[in-house]
Amino acid sequence: MKTVLFNLNDIELEKFVTDMGLPRFRAKQIREWLNRGAPDFNVMKNLPEDLRNKLNSCAETLPLKIVKKLKSADNQTTKFLLELNDGEQIECVLMRTTYGNSVCVSSQAGCAMGCKFCASTLLGLKRNLTVNEMFAQILTAQWELRADKIKDIHPNGDPNNGDVSHIVVMGTGEPLQNTENVIGFLERANKELNISWRRITVSTCGIVPGINELNKWGRPINLAISLHAPTDELRSQIMPINNKYKLNEVLDAAFAFSDTHNRQLMIEYILLGKKDESGSVVLYNANEDYANKLTKLLQGHNVMVNLIPWNTVDERDFASISGNAVHRFQDILIKNGIHTRIRRERGADIGSACGQLRLKNAGGKK
Repeated sequence: MKTVLFNLNDIELEKFVTDMGLPRFRAKQIREWLNRGAPDFNVMKNLPEDLRNKLNSCAETLPLKIVKKLKSADNQTTKFLLELNDGEQIECVLMRTTYGNSVCVSSQAGCAMGCKFCASTLLGLKRNLTVNEMFAQILTAQWELRADKIKDIHPNGDPNNGDVSHIVVMGTGEPLQNTENVIGFLERANKELNISWRRITVSTCGIVPGINELNKWGRPINLAISLHAPTDELRSQIMPINNKYKLNEVLDAAFAFSDTHNRQLMIEYILLGKKDESGSVVLYNANEDYANKLTKLLQGHNVMVNLIPWNTVDERDFASISGNAVHRFQDILIKNGIHTRIRRERGADIGSACGQLRLKNAGGKK
């Protein structure tokens, strides 16, 4: 297996270079390219061609490589299928927005949570990602952004000079099953990329010990709870984790985090329908009764409900509800004083919208 230079510290990289019979300054040159997210050695134009060829034969730059890249029709969203060094595959998504450049990062290869509406859990959990593997997703997106800038694809829509400005740990996997590495990754992103804590969001389906660990960690990041149902009975039907951590326990931990760090808690709520025997779509978790129950859970707390119209997943037997039904649900929450918005989906045409991430869509191995 080739040596991954990104995984070496400065002393190890210098030894690798000198063992090749090269002067020490080459290590500094290579490190500068690695920190920019160089996908291979061919782009390192300040290295001699024979050295680049030699490095290509014995080493890799990053702990992942792009297998496939998909761009949305509006050219604002890019989904990357990435292969790790052990052959496992993950996805991350770059979203170019008016407020900055955001990357949706995967924290695990696969997912063990088994949520009934989601594609990401179809293949089960393979393993946790390392700090380097998560950080390299950001660098891959940043390399893409800077290439766009050179080509003038987004000359007027780049508020951060071609850099990633926001991180959402909402890709494949449950971040709080990999809390130690996620924290290490975020510390590094804050320190090395100068990404503010307030521009970082971690989403969890409700791993209470992990939420408590984030609270103890003490950084004022944004916390998002994938709730999707306002009763234990309904939530347990679609989210097996609710059999271990009940609604009140999850929300108590989340409210404590929000209060400690003076951050608005995000509640994610996917609006689901089901087809009846006649083929008509009926509301599953999105009727007036459930809107009122959700209100009672959240009133009096600093929350924002992010309503997410369900994105089609072929293997799941849910159905999308009408826009009118989505707005009726929102109106009830707003009338009862709950700050609510409907999420604008990005990249649904390339399978990168909420709940759609899966290797199948990108042509990866199954």
